Amino acid sequence: MKILAAVDGSPYTKRMLAYLSAHDEWLGAQHEYTIVHSVPAVPPRAAAVLDKSIVRGYYEDEAEKVFKPIRAFFAKRGMKAQFVGRFGAPADAVVALADKGGCDLIVMGSHGHGTLANLVLGSVATKVLASTRVPVLLIR
Repeated sequence: MKILAAVDGSPYTKRMLAYLSAHDEWLGAQHEYTIVHSVPAVPPRAAAVLDKSIVRGYYEDEAEKVFKPIRAFFAKRGMKAQFVGRFGAPADAVVALADKGGCDLIVMGSHGHGTLANLVLGSVATKVLASTRVPVLLIR
């Protein structure tokens, strides 16, 4: 099974990883894992005056801050995963990668806001659920 795990480095990511490690059916060598993190885009005016290599380095550094403990998590279990850093809207990145990669499942942590909070604040999880045909496992 191809599993795409959307991560942001928050306590909800840690909860999602803890859930996976507690459930053998989701965490094991029989699965193929892709870990995705989307870094907020540098504002266009700022990006226009910065060298492209500086902006690219910023995106890579920010993604690696999130990926580092997750790499350790997978290495400790002797498992491999592909790590993909994107920039921009997280929900769009998750959905595009899941569709392009032919994923069978998207796994992500959720803050667990209520419906009213999602209306006002929006939610990456809500946007992913509304935009993909791939099954989504939300961990709260």
